[in-house]
Amino acid sequence: MGLKKFIINKTTVTLLGIVAGVAVLVGFYIYRVNDAISPTRVPVATRDISATEEITEDDIEMVNISSSFLTSANVITSREELIGKYVTTGTSIEEGGLFYTEQIVDKEELPNSVFEEIPDGYTIYQLSVNNQTTYANSIFPGDRIDLWIKADDPETNLLIFGEFISSIEVLAVRDSQGRNVFDVTSGRTPAYLLFAVETDLYRYLKIAELVSGMEIVPVPRNQNYTEDPGATEYDNQELINLITSYAQDMGGVYDGSSNNNITNEETTTE
Repeated sequence: MGLKKFIINKTTVTLLGIVAGVAVLVGFYIYRVNDAISPTRVPVATRDISATEEITEDDIEMVNISSSFLTSANVITSREELIGKYVTTGTSIEEGGLFYTEQIVDKEELPNSVFEEIPDGYTIYQLSVNNQTTYANSIFPGDRIDLWIKADDPETNLLIFGEFISSIEVLAVRDSQGRNVFDVTSGRTPAYLLFAVETDLYRYLKIAELVSGMEIVPVPRNQNYTEDPGATEYDNQELINLITSYAQDMGGVYDGSSNNNITNEETTTE
């Protein structure tokens, strides 16, 4: 009798264990399902927002979507992450559309933002560079650097290497796709340094680019050079004459009368 009672109790305990286990699994499944389908409030656009437009508070409203959708998409979930940001180039956000992280950037990340910062009478000059000429990507926006010119003297064939521009501010460092290099921690290779320059200086720099064997070399300086900058100067008359002579040898027409305004001229990009 005792053995029979023991067997019955053992069977009961086993059945109760199975039932409890199934109940736990069912409960966990229900929890996961409810968690997956429970709504989450996210911002959507109240109008069509085009590339490079600023996002304002009026452009955003909050709606409920399934939480499961957020696990597979880089959806921005806070309106505070959007206000004052910009829609990046090459994309747009339709009315009612979600905001994705890859679509939203700071103003400084827009390729054309640098043009809004230049003074009247100036234009943007971009100098082709690479990792080597930027000293392993060690030239940053806001740095004050010098630009030197390396060339062969056409009369003596001797090497000329001299400072052409001093204390010029780097406005941006871009990769080959026009993206700011330092918007990410790594992975972008510098291709261009951008500067704001006056028309005469822009002309000299572009001529120097076209001359075979002539190279514009960026030369970084120390932190004090940036923190206490002098005026941007380009008064190396020897190099100015060299560039002008190359332009004439190439058959170009250059108004040399502007030389009177270049010698000892000071410019500023501030």
